[in-house]
Amino acid sequence: MHDLVIRGGTIVDGTGAAPVTADVAIDGEHIVEVGTVDGRGRREIDADGAVVAPGWVDVHTHYDGQATWDSVMRPSIDHGVTTAVMGNCGVGFAPVRPGGEAFLIELMEAIEDIPGTALHEGIDWCWESFGEYIDALASRPRTLDLGTTVPHAAVRAYVLGDRCHDYDISGAEIAQIAAVMANGVRDGALGVSTSRTVLHASSHGFEPGTFALDEELMAIADELAVVGRGLFQFVSDNTFQQDEWRWLDHLGNVGVPVTYTMAQEPREPDGFRACLERNQASNEAGHAIAPQVPARPTGMLYSLQSSMHPFRAHPSFRAIAHESHAEIVARMRDAGFRSQLLAEEPASKNPFVRFMATSFQQMFPLGEPTDYEPPPSASAAAVAEREGRTPHEVVYDWMLAEEGTAMIFMPLGSYVDQDHEAIRAMIEHPASIFGLSDGGAHCGLICDASMPTYLLTHWARDRSRGPKLPIELVVHKQTQATARVYGLHDRGVLAPGMLADVNVIDHERLMLRKPHMIHDLPAGGRRLVQEAQGYLATVKAGVIVVDHDEITDARPGRTLKATDHGVVRV
Repeated sequence: MHDLVIRGGTIVDGTGAAPVTADVAIDGEHIVEVGTVDGRGRREIDADGAVVAPGWVDVHTHYDGQATWDSVMRPSIDHGVTTAVMGNCGVGFAPVRPGGEAFLIELMEAIEDIPGTALHEGIDWCWESFGEYIDALASRPRTLDLGTTVPHAAVRAYVLGDRCHDYDISGAEIAQIAAVMANGVRDGALGVSTSRTVLHASSHGFEPGTFALDEELMAIADELAVVGRGLFQFVSDNTFQQDEWRWLDHLGNVGVPVTYTMAQEPREPDGFRACLERNQASNEAGHAIAPQVPARPTGMLYSLQSSMHPFRAHPSFRAIAHESHAEIVARMRDAGFRSQLLAEEPASKNPFVRFMATSFQQMFPLGEPTDYEPPPSASAAAVAEREGRTPHEVVYDWMLAEEGTAMIFMPLGSYVDQDHEAIRAMIEHPASIFGLSDGGAHCGLICDASMPTYLLTHWARDRSRGPKLPIELVVHKQTQATARVYGLHDRGVLAPGMLADVNVIDHERLMLRKPHMIHDLPAGGRRLVQEAQGYLATVKAGVIVVDHDEITDARPGRTLKATDHGVVRV
């Protein structure tokens, strides 16, 4: 008698192999049989007509604060994620010296749009070292497994204090930064992370580490090489430039695996192609480099409840921004207020704010079912031209729809050609993995934690503006591929002996709901969430944590801790 048998499903096993019809038997935490299972199960799931796949392994999230108070792990658990990795992009909450907590919160709030009030209220700072942070994480069971990397910015603050933004530092200080990061890996982190993009900044300036010299980055690599494990994750504005590959080549030469965020950038639309070619050459030379690519464009979701929208900086809107949502909607429906606001310009000299408020050719109604690959003809600029109105008027009306909760999608990265062809090229590259869901982050403006589901709906079933992708490919890119890059060899494939992380999905019915705002963070903090419909079951380590789209009371998830003998669940 098996603990659980999943009967007659279409097995997409995570390896990239073509789907087959088979059963899956589970005993305890592990898969024991895939094929024709003769024995019965104490519980059985009829998967006839459903897709059966490994649980998703999402390696780019920012649950660093939320994980210390939350066991449910929404919104990732809503989308079949059974393993998440956080500590990305150089930001996080360990190590930390007493008195340094507020600075790390400010960084996370500014860079990842997580309410600082929620972080202050929710985090119980019971650690200093990274090892103590992992121990704190391990004290709370969850719906999913959670691993982390050591954030460069936090380490710089720990070592340099108020000088953490300085780059004219001594060799001894560089060595200390590298040693602290390596010790975090010794204590159980899956690797280290840093940021090299000017998009990551706070009131103190750019994120510490943004302009770190090659010598500092290579010193970190050398220390990781001594440890003998741990990868290097980063995000950069310059991955297609020769200067960035100098220190990247050094990481490869000393045997440190690398993963980095990739997107199509408007200033260099074909830069990602050159980067993929360089990536391929490096891998053929024996280096392990995996670009993390998104399932859809990086973009903003504008609504009257969002952190930013086209009228947020207008004087008339600023005057009512403190009012309740219902009051704001009522004021905006007033004809006199409408005329007054539409006659104004954004009261900001910040060119980015003005760009975000006036790029109407990049603003589209999101709708339901949600459309993340809208044609140019659907933009606010195009609609305005057809209807003989101004784009401001069109957007104003869009935002008042659905009682003021309607969403406007503004794609930025990877939508230069206003389609998903660049994204398709990145996904199809043999070295790429799925990443950049940013689960737990960008609470007031982005909800990309739903991207694992989007891979199955848009790419494997619904896409109409270009070729679809085989379901076995999109499953592989977020299961075996992501797991192996992060050294997780016990999951990501449906095979005997593997951890029993499984999704059972009604693929024909699978869909994304429209994102919406809730206020369930500590101190009443808000965040965008987006539910899915069609997850018949999500199984974590042999235990059902999602049953017909509803989260159960089970919390079998554990904290991942890297050791010299592999990654263990603690």
